[in-house]
Amino acid sequence: MKKQRAFLKWAGGKYGLVEDIRKHLPDARKLVEPFVGAGSIFLNTDYDKYLLADINPDLINLYNLIKESPELYISEAKRFFTPEHNRKEVYLDIRAQFNQTDDVLFRSVAFLYMNRFGFNGLCRYNKKGGFNVPFGSYKKPYFPEDEMIFFSEKAKKATFICEGYTETFKRARKGSVVYCDPPYAPLSTTANFTSYAGNGFSLDDQAALADVAEHTAFDRGIPVLISNHDTTLTRRLYHGADLNVVKVKRTISRNGANRNKVNELLALFKASE
Repeated sequence: MKKQRAFLKWAGGKYGLVEDIRKHLPDARKLVEPFVGAGSIFLNTDYDKYLLADINPDLINLYNLIKESPELYISEAKRFFTPEHNRKEVYLDIRAQFNQTDDVLFRSVAFLYMNRFGFNGLCRYNKKGGFNVPFGSYKKPYFPEDEMIFFSEKAKKATFICEGYTETFKRARKGSVVYCDPPYAPLSTTANFTSYAGNGFSLDDQAALADVAEHTAFDRGIPVLISNHDTTLTRRLYHGADLNVVKVKRTISRNGANRNKVNELLALFKASE
């Protein structure tokens, strides 16, 4: 199976870990992802059905639009990928319009534009819900048309839903497997980490997710795989799981020289047969 890239750039995306994650995902008819992000695991697995959720409405609206009206979306989005749009003042103007409108088509088109023309492909909002990623200054941002066409085809098997992870877990049924890619736990207790979706993911959330995973696997018989940083904290949280360590290159550091390999933990919660 040729590896398929997501059409969005995504900090902490799982493209580089696809093979490792596939290896540890139990067989099932349906894959449930409460933190779908850019969707690398969805794009590189072969389940009959997918339930893909995220708390970010812009992301889910975009995915539903590409699923339902791919030609319309791609032609609208393509108009933003011109040299004229690759200027800081134009970027800031589109970002301002994005933050002032509720129009789903415009927001979805601007979301892809800001993802590709903004700094490092980051997805970040301020406390008022305004997108605030600065301009990226790239020579010629890539328009991911082929990747979007592939996504829209694959999306026929998927349901996209905007909600928190606890609600998504409740929807999982026997015959499913749940894969969780939550925002990373900090590598150290002093590490500050930026809020995702404008509401952050605290250490309490990390602990609550581990509890839900344990309950889902051992009380409801639905296996759960979680990926996270390999730290003392995560090992403690996932003590009931089967733990595997993989090395992964970090590409979120501002300084390219600091993009060292760090350990990633794959924690599988699964009731014994």
